[in-house]
Amino acid sequence: MTARHGGTGGGLGENVRRIGHLDLPGAGQVVVQGRYAYVGHMKPPHGTTILDVSDPRRPNVVSSITLADSYSHTHKVRAVGDLLIVNVEQNNRHLLRKGAKIPEATARLAEALGRTPTDAEMAVELKVAESDMPKLREAWARGYRDGGFKVYDVTDRAHPRLLAYQRTYGFGVHRFDVDQRYAYISTEMEGYIGNILVIYDLAEPAKPAEVSRWWLPGQHLAAGESPAWTGYTHRLHHALRHKDQLWSAFWYAGFHVLDVSDTRRPHSIARYNYHPPFPEPTHTALRVPFPVGGRQIALVVDEEHEHRRGQPHAGLWVFDVGDLAHIQPIATFHVSELDSPWSRAGGRFGAHQFQEHLTDTRVCLAWFAGGLRIVDIADPTQPEEVGFFIPEPVAGQPYPQTNDVDVDDRGLIYTVDRQMGFDVLEYLG
Repeated sequence: MTARHGGTGGGLGENVRRIGHLDLPGAGQVVVQGRYAYVGHMKPPHGTTILDVSDPRRPNVVSSITLADSYSHTHKVRAVGDLLIVNVEQNNRHLLRKGAKIPEATARLAEALGRTPTDAEMAVELKVAESDMPKLREAWARGYRDGGFKVYDVTDRAHPRLLAYQRTYGFGVHRFDVDQRYAYISTEMEGYIGNILVIYDLAEPAKPAEVSRWWLPGQHLAAGESPAWTGYTHRLHHALRHKDQLWSAFWYAGFHVLDVSDTRRPHSIARYNYHPPFPEPTHTALRVPFPVGGRQIALVVDEEHEHRRGQPHAGLWVFDVGDLAHIQPIATFHVSELDSPWSRAGGRFGAHQFQEHLTDTRVCLAWFAGGLRIVDIADPTQPEEVGFFIPEPVAGQPYPQTNDVDVDDRGLIYTVDRQMGFDVLEYLG
């Protein structure tokens, strides 16, 4: 992999300046621990890149983990001490899963037409391009059994050493959280529909041990449960630990608060769902670890997914969670399409993710074609934007797609673009 250093210009900003840049391949997540940044890439063969950011003006690639084939991606990453954990998930999963519908669709069309359907007719039935049909057939015939997560020893960052490869099921693992002892994994598992929570003990990193599971009632098909929804709309995106709780985003089912004081028996103690009428799915729920404006609050961000004109773009929610029996939304934050020159250039425009740890009331958000937005929640009823940075597209891309963000102990901000780009930014406010 070749990473090209760039200059400090190349973007629109207010109270934020770029101090470092690399043309890294598109990424799904960036996390910073100490003076290292860990980047999980969207597409194979790029897996995970470890960067030395001691000099933020010249981030330096220390090592890269590449993937052996094109069937998986490892676009999510966590680092705890000298352990690196990455997901393994089917690449291009949403398209390829439609291959499972080929037998049923073929039989249905054949009965209606009185003959074998053509690829063009099958494509219309499956809502894909005709050119996708060979890929769907090949992927369905091959199957996918590689999903899960990997644990590496990165005591020597230049030479990551694989300790464990824990396979799960189906698509595999999406986003997740870890702490000094446990991994809180969002994954498909046999007998369930959609991602559920599986907690693994990493006391012996080379031998992850399943501790417990939690799922929405209706997901456990093998136990006779029946979902009250269609398809994969209700599933765990990921959960973040706060003390003895997991704040868990469940896509079109809003969010749950799970009690994990006994990790062997997670159970839901609160929930809030604003779907419908709000059209974008719940991506991340974060319990703010300190009082704000005299309140106990949580932040929730939706993901701009399949936006329809006339509907709100994905945005940020602020909830009063002082009484878990009566969770109340107290504010939202949105970005106008007028605030980015690329809001209608063809990519996604709207929220996706925020930094998953807070030390003050400033929140950094990745906003796809809206770039980085910095929002102060000092008054939780009136979130106020105090800075932004929108990178110009790089490497021939038609628009930016700022996908993830983290903040280090120096207050420096790190963003990745899902197409191309890694930026180190400084807040000037």
